[in-house]
Amino acid sequence: MMDNFICNDHLLRHIRVNLKRFTPRALDNAGRKKAAVAITVVDIQNGSDRCDMGFCEAWPGHAAIILTKRALKLRNHAGQWALPGGRMEAGESPEETALRELEEEVGLKLGADQIIGRLDDYSTRSGFTIKPVVAWGGPCRTLTANPQEVASIHRIPLAEFMRRDAPILRDIPESDHPVLLMPVGNHWIASPTAALIYQFREVAMLGRHQRVAHYEQPYFAWR
Repeated sequence: MMDNFICNDHLLRHIRVNLKRFTPRALDNAGRKKAAVAITVVDIQNGSDRCDMGFCEAWPGHAAIILTKRALKLRNHAGQWALPGGRMEAGESPEETALRELEEEVGLKLGADQIIGRLDDYSTRSGFTIKPVVAWGGPCRTLTANPQEVASIHRIPLAEFMRRDAPILRDIPESDHPVLLMPVGNHWIASPTAALIYQFREVAMLGRHQRVAHYEQPYFAWR
């Protein structure tokens, strides 16, 4: 395990090597809509976007993952934590969708050469198969929220996702599988976003071949 999470070439090589050793599982379930999300590593500083809960002061210069709070007026999953992403358009690859949605939602334009890997597909209770794409945004990036889709942008430090109390597993009466949550500050992020972040932590940061498709989502996310 790395002893720091500074957003530099050393971290990029570390993540790239671990992702190359991992074989992601694809799910092409009939009748499900396909979506792609971007798990994007950037510097926690030097942006005009929101950096709350004291993270900027606690981890200056460290690497972070871009997360958003979805706009309250959206039809599906309004106000929830999310990775930048959306439905795949006809003829698009998951990488193309992730890059397009990253630019549309938070104003970050990256090239195909900044894609560094993929994680397992994850099927949601709301009828989507999510294809996670890992991208390297690097340092000194300004992010701008698209108000039609994003209420706020958050750079959550990688160090926060390495906490010893993560993940949180909770049983629910509606399922035989536990819900996976990732703690952030004094709050938590729910699956499916939490499951994807947890797999990024285990695979990309710790080099473990961890699967997450079996983890459940909270009942409120089933619709």
